[in-house]
Amino acid sequence: MKKLSIIILSLVVSIGAIAQTGSKKIEVLYFKANLSCCQARACQNLENVTKEIITKNFPAKEVVFKTVALTDEANKKLVETYNAKSQTLIIVNKKQYIDLSKTLAKFARDNDKNAFEKELLANIKKLK
Repeated sequence: MKKLSIIILSLVVSIGAIAQTGSKKIEVLYFKANLSCCQARACQNLENVTKEIITKNFPAKEVVFKTVALTDEANKKLVETYNAKSQTLIIVNKKQYIDLSKTLAKFARDNDKNAFEKELLANIKKLK
């Protein structure tokens, strides 16, 4: 009986692990510097608008928004992997990524939230 319980428990854990591995979670990474000018101006606004678009259009388990501080030593590998600078925006799944930094810069210049949202959502859907 004890062996059967262990086998059933192992099976349940294995099925759960397989189900999680098969999911296509997407991360939206917003890289930013920790400069005082960024706290109140463009960097903060770009971060807030991007996060708002993500949370409005996708369930939290499907698309995750993350702010990545460039100066944090724990983020060094991510910064190097994507050659990130301040205001870099990367959409990534397990197999590929899309750099939307130019789209983000255009939004910062033009302040056309609708165009930015349309481009962001289209690129997230490409990676699904």
